[in-house]
Amino acid sequence: MVNLPEHIVKSFDDQLKQLGNILVEMGALVESQLQQAVEALASHDLKQAKAVVEQDQKIDSRDQMVSNLVVKILALRQPMAQDLREVVSSLRISSDLERMGDYAANVAKRVPALPETMMNGQFMTGIARMGKAVQQIVKNVLDAYINKNIDQALQAWRQDEEVDALYTSVFRELLTYMMEDVRTISGCIHLLFIAKNIERIGDHATNIAETIYFMVHGSPLKGDRPKSDHTITNSYLTPTPSTPPKKESSK
Repeated sequence: MVNLPEHIVKSFDDQLKQLGNILVEMGALVESQLQQAVEALASHDLKQAKAVVEQDQKIDSRDQMVSNLVVKILALRQPMAQDLREVVSSLRISSDLERMGDYAANVAKRVPALPETMMNGQFMTGIARMGKAVQQIVKNVLDAYINKNIDQALQAWRQDEEVDALYTSVFRELLTYMMEDVRTISGCIHLLFIAKNIERIGDHATNIAETIYFMVHGSPLKGDRPKSDHTITNSYLTPTPSTPPKKESSK
């Protein structure tokens, strides 16, 4: 945990605390929205799905509050060093939280389009696991922001690889169902969009982890982000050979 210094001008501290409080409120709303969206999906609860979509307005309004307060702080305080990083990072975190709320709402919007015949373990197991994994990442990264804890931020950063692997597995599974039974195509396409939205929430949570690292250390997180999403290549269709191919003789 990193303790930030207090300022001579108390009103500046108050504004920074206000900024942090708004982000914590946004994070709590996003966490709740994601949980409710996953629950609405699992139970095919149309009323709850509608409530999730309507809740997105609360997140959007707080995103605007952050933007307005950041502009005010930059104009009046002209922050430098750690203060400037904290203010700029707040703007980036708010943007990521707003997008996470949008993706959670997108999950809820597709619930009414899913046939009830697809609301069983065969189709939902993988997506349910993805939902739980992403909820854990979001919780970890929000705790990391509140505590300014780099270890928690890095833990969330590394967890995104698990979500990518789950998404690849869900992608393969749904593709198989569609090839085996054309009657599942419509429902599986909706589930693919839902899975992608959940995966993107994980990506934005990982962005926040990187921003927390920058905010505390003043330098970007080094190293490539761990990724295990193979759906953008044909590797999910092509089996890996057990032995490498022999090279042709140059003679």
